[in-house]
Amino acid sequence: MMLIEQFSYANRWRRVHPAAKSVFTLCGMIAGFLTRSPTTALILALLLVTVTWLGAGIPLKSYLRVSAAPLLFLLVSGTTLAVSVGWQNEFPWICLNSNREQLLAASHVAGRSLVCLAAMLFLALTTPLNDLIALLRRIGFPAVLTDLMTLCYRTLFVFVEATHDITTAQASRLGYATPRLALRSLGTMVAALTVQIWQRSQALQYAALSRANDGPLCFLTPSYPAVAGSLFVSLLAGGALITLAMVPL
Repeated sequence: MMLIEQFSYANRWRRVHPAAKSVFTLCGMIAGFLTRSPTTALILALLLVTVTWLGAGIPLKSYLRVSAAPLLFLLVSGTTLAVSVGWQNEFPWICLNSNREQLLAASHVAGRSLVCLAAMLFLALTTPLNDLIALLRRIGFPAVLTDLMTLCYRTLFVFVEATHDITTAQASRLGYATPRLALRSLGTMVAALTVQIWQRSQALQYAALSRANDGPLCFLTPSYPAVAGSLFVSLLAGGALITLAMVPL
């Protein structure tokens, strides 16, 4: 999570309007759903990865680190689609079956999911969440939901830092020297974080009440150069992805 946040603020396309990047991401996801073959889906995913890598300047090694967890989940999900579990009368009583239809369906689903994953990673690695929340406000998204997103987003990093501080303090006192101590330290950390969550939520509520809780949260929105040009390029590139998805390979 911290790696994604770091690159969302430190990439070549940081100053590109979030609407343009969102449009390109949406076109990439549409192209993923319109793919007719796993080969086309793989080509689209590689194109999106290349755009994120060479265009936005995200290091390939860091990109692979960020995508490792969702790719593992995709691998497990695709395997469950490609293989079915059956029963037999002799040991080991459980057998794994697969056929051409299952493999084809699993490859289609995995290919489309891979394209959508690459598109979402492009948006996450090039656009800070604050910019996306500001964009949602501009297009008329409910203020209550955007405020909740803002509070959850900011609170998440507070508790990540608190978890890091608690873990460092416990490790400096050999709290993870043995499995028994590690389990005890983990329980202590969970209890401490639970208390902090309760206290911080109360403090946040009191702060809102002291300001009469009047209206949505207000933030300064940055300005972006060449908005029309960025939107035109994103539409052109997104249209190219959709056109490629319709080509049978």
